[in-house]
Amino acid sequence: MKMKRFVGIFLLLSALLLVSVLDVLAQEAKFEIKASAGIADILKDRIGKRTAIRTQSGEDIEGTVVTVGNSVVHVTNLAGKEFYDAVISIDRINAVIIRVRNR
Repeated sequence: MKMKRFVGIFLLLSALLLVSVLDVLAQEAKFEIKASAGIADILKDRIGKRTAIRTQSGEDIEGTVVTVGNSVVHVTNLAGKEFYDAVISIDRINAVIIRVRNR
């Protein structure tokens, strides 16, 4: 009798935890941009986060933004090139591609 009660309580708590976790995962990340923001400002907000950068040549470079200087950005852990880092001229960036949804 006690075991059935324990199992019932355990299943109820597990279901509540699962619902909470799914709710957090379903929430969309808010991405807001200031009117005066430039590419460098957006990249500074992405330091330590996975980001894709589209260059003027059309190449997409995806990795983790490490540092943003006055004229270059340092990206590490490149997708498909795990042993390489990239230093990209901010003037040569056409777009910063950011994942904001999980679905």
